[in-house]
Amino acid sequence: MKIPLLDLTAQYEAIAVEVDAAVREIVHSQRFILGEPVERFEAAIAQLVGVDHAVGCGNGTDALLLALRVFDPEPGDEVVIPSFTFFATAGAVWNAGFRPVFCDVDPETFNVTAETVEAAWTERTRGTIPVHLFGQMVPMPEIRTLAKERGGFVIEDVAQAIGSSQAREGGRVMAGAGGDAGAFSFFPTKNLGAFGDAGLISTNDAELASKLRMHGGAKMYHHDIVGTNSRLDALQAAVLSAKLPHLASWSGARQKNAALYDDMLEDVAEVITPIVTDDNEHVYNQYTVRARRRDGLSAYLSERGIGSGIYYPVPLHLQPCFEELDYRKGDLPVAEQLCAEVLSLPVFPELGEERVRSVADAIQKFYA
Repeated sequence: MKIPLLDLTAQYEAIAVEVDAAVREIVHSQRFILGEPVERFEAAIAQLVGVDHAVGCGNGTDALLLALRVFDPEPGDEVVIPSFTFFATAGAVWNAGFRPVFCDVDPETFNVTAETVEAAWTERTRGTIPVHLFGQMVPMPEIRTLAKERGGFVIEDVAQAIGSSQAREGGRVMAGAGGDAGAFSFFPTKNLGAFGDAGLISTNDAELASKLRMHGGAKMYHHDIVGTNSRLDALQAAVLSAKLPHLASWSGARQKNAALYDDMLEDVAEVITPIVTDDNEHVYNQYTVRARRRDGLSAYLSERGIGSGIYYPVPLHLQPCFEELDYRKGDLPVAEQLCAEVLSLPVFPELGEERVRSVADAIQKFYA
């Protein structure tokens, strides 16, 4: 039985009627740029996240980049980010004109903590981008308090965590609602994926939202800033709107698959399954374990037709493009260790119990 790491075809086939109808509506209208489909999707995401404003853009990297530019970087200004995450977070910081400062992460949740962010914070730090990695939120109240005390901003990287939430006094707060802004990606492999690139910024700050919208020009042919052409296509907005009502059930299916993995791998001493803190709802964009002899396990699974992925093999502070920042091996030991141990297993909603059991059985046999 072949088991892919991800199967987007299965998702499409289950909702093809709805998605095809949404696409046809845009094609027949011939209105492909901005307009009602984009506004409708922005409003829906704002409601889901629980914020006042949502501004669509071209992709998740642009969501980070545009949000950063609102804070008007000056030469030498720094932003603290995790070393263990996807490159786009660091690339956006660099391209926005800030200097990325990398921090370590918690070995259990893989996320930054207030302590790891504080250890990297200097007098030149303007803010931080905590990444809700793999679908679990960082400890936002503590990080928000740290940034506020030091006069810094917080931009949440929500690319992998749409729909996740965190318990607070009086209820729950969604990913993307706890900082100055939240940056979303709707790349096809995300829990809510478009049929191409798409992104969005969430915020409760009306002034920040206004500045973001100025990138397209508040009035046609009149420009108050030198903006960036980064729009959310109407086609992608329509596809995402058709998919959005299914997000909660897809998250539930991912959680069910994760729970079965947790149970079946509990007694495999060489594998550490994901740790979920009591206050968090994890939505499992990835189900990522720490595994001894990781590369051998990955090869063993591949030989049996089982897909897996290594997210991420090299920490950002050791990437060649950041050599001038003068980081050395050993500077961020947890991130470096994780890069040698992590392995992501299939967890997509349509996977089903039988295939989860097949993957777990293969892992048990490898270590037996």
